[in-house]
Amino acid sequence: MGLLDKIKGELVDIVEWLDDTRDTIVWRFPRYENEIKMGARLVVRESQTAVFVNEGTIADVFEPGTYTLETQNLPVLSTLKGWKHGFHSPFKAEVYFVSTRQFTDLKWGTKNPVMMRDPELGMVRVRAFGAFSAKVSDPRLLLRELVGTDPQFRTDEVHEYLRQNVVSHFASVLSSSGIPVIEVAAHHGDLGDQLAARLTEELSTDLGIAVPKFVIENISLPPEVEEALDKRTSMGIVSSGTVGSMAAFQQFQAGAAMEAAADGGGGAGAVIGMGLGQAVGNAIVPPTQPAAPSAPAPAPAGPPPLPGGWFLGNGGAQTGPFDDAALAAQAAAGTLTASTLIWRAGMAGWEPASSVPDVAKHLGATPPPLPQA
Repeated sequence: MGLLDKIKGELVDIVEWLDDTRDTIVWRFPRYENEIKMGARLVVRESQTAVFVNEGTIADVFEPGTYTLETQNLPVLSTLKGWKHGFHSPFKAEVYFVSTRQFTDLKWGTKNPVMMRDPELGMVRVRAFGAFSAKVSDPRLLLRELVGTDPQFRTDEVHEYLRQNVVSHFASVLSSSGIPVIEVAAHHGDLGDQLAARLTEELSTDLGIAVPKFVIENISLPPEVEEALDKRTSMGIVSSGTVGSMAAFQQFQAGAAMEAAADGGGGAGAVIGMGLGQAVGNAIVPPTQPAAPSAPAPAPAGPPPLPGGWFLGNGGAQTGPFDDAALAAQAAAGTLTASTLIWRAGMAGWEPASSVPDVAKHLGATPPPLPQA
């Protein structure tokens, strides 16, 4: 500092701070060799506190207002200096202005996933981010524990430390709340209030800093867990327990499998996906139709049989209808045997020809083979 600055410092008798940075927490008033005139005016604005430090010892603290610096306004400093009443010489002291407003531009977030136990999902890894505000609650403690002799103490010098404290308490508060992760969005406000109270209790005692407001913007799960939850939600929508929903569920699974196969370029994946979809669907909603009987399946539906007509079943193929004369011809040709399945209107199901008297009579009418010469 040059001679002109020295003279200027001797002439200026107003001690004040006009903050234009918006991120400065503590600012030390600059004076040549820290000399302040006795009788100078001290202006402390709203959201400020002025702290006088004498030879490293915190002396007097001034709340908002305008003061004339005299021995009666500086009781602690006067005691430290050993002044007698009426002494008006300049004195040496450092004046630190401390901003007591809220600093609201502080962000927080989890750099790494935080492990927690969820009441529904079990152990899960979550990430979260948001914002919080900080405010000086004890200027003396702040100067003693953090600021020291720093002439300008900014938020970025303490932001990282505050963020680490936030993350350390986040998982414990979320786990102790008993709120499932998938429902936590409805409780952001309550959780934020709990975290603000816990952080304020700890930081006010240790550093003289309070956290008036804590905001949780988002809590997210790993992508694979979110994908599983999305599928679970989709299944819940289409499989509500009705037969119609069962068909919709199978269509949903088949479409998803074909989409996955198209992305991966594999046709086998589509077949497997559709099979899995049908299997899972049967597990969710049991089939309402009874299982097919072990007896041979009836032939595909055809025209109604002629009156008195018989139908034959050979090798899974259905022929007919035949009248009695035609049955005799079938027996003679060897296509009607004792084990041939036979059916006509009025019968409960297919039966072997040998067990139906009206048909069995034609089996015996078949002539034996001719004798050899």
